[in-house]
Amino acid sequence: MFGKKHSKPQNRIDSLIGAGTTIEGNLNFSGGMRIDGQVNGNVIAAQDKQSTLVLSEHARVNGEVNVTHLVVNGTICGPVSASEYLELQGKAKVNGDVHYNTLEIQLGAIVEGRLIHSDAAAQDKVVAFKLNSGE
Repeated sequence: MFGKKHSKPQNRIDSLIGAGTTIEGNLNFSGGMRIDGQVNGNVIAAQDKQSTLVLSEHARVNGEVNVTHLVVNGTICGPVSASEYLELQGKAKVNGDVHYNTLEIQLGAIVEGRLIHSDAAAQDKVVAFKLNSGE
């Protein structure tokens, strides 16, 4: 009746990009990752697995972010896709369109772009109708 409940991000962090560290290039990961430094490139999680990305208040990503669970308290310059859960904490700043399923946003968070709700379950149920031209 109330639909599928989505889980919040996992507490387990498998990888850490420490403060003062800069990554040049795309970053692909699975599991949990925390970024305290800077990534100049896309941050993409493995498609077939649950993933959690946490950006601390000093973190910065210049590129696309695509994960299942995302917690942001830093800065993202690029499009964001969180297929299950997105939390924008008080110091979060996103410059780009944000695709989400479940959204939690705290006072002070900034989004310079569109917030686009995408319900994956509903998209699977969409039926395309063929137009009948009367000619």
